[in-house]
Amino acid sequence: MNILEAQAIGTGRLDLLPLHVEHAEEMAAVLSDPALHTFIGGTPDTPQTLRSRYRRMTAGSPDPDVSWLNWVIRLRDEACLTGTVQATVSPSGHGPIAEIAWVVGTPWQGRGIAGEAARALVAWLSRQPVHTVIAHIHPRHRASAAVATAAGLTRTDEWHEGEIRWRLSIPR
Repeated sequence: MNILEAQAIGTGRLDLLPLHVEHAEEMAAVLSDPALHTFIGGTPDTPQTLRSRYRRMTAGSPDPDVSWLNWVIRLRDEACLTGTVQATVSPSGHGPIAEIAWVVGTPWQGRGIAGEAARALVAWLSRQPVHTVIAHIHPRHRASAAVATAAGLTRTDEWHEGEIRWRLSIPR
C-alpha cells in the first residue's frame, strides 16, 4: 500500500490543514475543556504534552503499511483553530480501510463544524484508494453519532472496545 499524506482540504467555512507540531499551543487551548473527555476518557493535554504527541503523530506510523493522517480544523471567518479530524488508513483483506475520528472544542460545538469537517474528510478519502471508512462511537455520544450520519456512515451491530462501529463502503 502506498503511504498517503494529509493534504489541505477546503469547505464552505473551513480549512482542514495538515497537522504540524506548531499547532500544539493553540490546540491545547481549543481542547482544554475536561467535558471533551466524557466519552473518550483522559484529561486535557498541556501544550508541552500535545507538542510531544503531535511530534510522534507527524513522524508517521512505524508500520510502513499504515498512514496516519491528521488535520486541524480552521474556521476561516474567525481565523482560529476549532478542532481536529484524523484518519488511520490500514490494509485489510479487501483493500485499504480508513478509521476516522473528530473532535471540536466546546466553544464551537453545535455549529455543524464537526459534520462539515467529517464530510470533507470522507469525500477526500473517497478519492484515495480507500474502500471502507469506519468510526467507533460511544453508544451515548449522540453528537458524534449525528456527525457520523452526516458524513454518510451507518451504525452497525458491531462493538469495538465499548463503542459501536459505524461504517461506509465506498463504491469503486
